[in-house]
Parts: sequence; C-alpha cells; structure tokens
Amino acid sequence: MKYTEDHEWLRVEDDLIVVGITEHASTQLGDVVFVELPEIETVVAKDDEVVVIESVKAASDITAPLDGEIVEVNEALTDNPALVNEDPLGEAWFFKIKPTDMAEYDSYMDEDAYQDMIS
Repeated sequence: MKYTEDHEWLRVEDDLIVVGITEHASTQLGDVVFVELPEIETVVAKDDEVVVIESVKAASDITAPLDGEIVEVNEALTDNPALVNEDPLGEAWFFKIKPTDMAEYDSYMDEDAYQDMIS
C-alpha cells in the first residue's frame, strides 16, 4: 500500500488502483453518516474532488490521487456509510481507478513514511 498526505491509501489490484482512507482519517472524521460516490466511467485528473464524506463532525472530500478513469465504486458504502469507521483499510474502499500512468503510484509514501507523518 501507498499513502497520500491527504490520508488516502492506495493499493494496486491488477491494472487498477483501489482508493480508501486511512484509519487515522476515519478516526478524525468521527461517525460517517453519508458517502457520495462518483459515477463509473468518470475521467478524473489528479486532485479532482471525487468523493464526498459527511460525518457527525464535518464534511470532507476525497480527491483523485492520479489521472485516470473511475471503473468501479463501492456501493456498500451508500447503504452502510459506517463501514468507513468499521473497516477503513478493508471493506470500506471508495473507488477503483484505471490510471493513465501507473508510475504515479510510486511517488506516494510507504507505510513507514506515512506513520512518521501522522506521529
């Protein structure tokens, strides 16, 4: 896994990148009550706002970590947004993106660097 400074995690799955938020981000948000996912086949540029998350504390956006096309979204989050708090690193992934350039993935932090950043 790789990590962004915005507390997103990225995992390679075949030729796709799966995107979610870290446990740290989930804890900071508090109880998530609503998730708005992007449309499949949406073409996004790095840093475009892709997902809206609302919690009891605040609203937050997830941005695209790289250029590409959204090819799948996690519909389970629409029905059960609390998954974001229950399993942020597993079942609560938000979307899968087919990147324009897979090499962009390598520019993100590994787990040690991310842990240093949040400590």
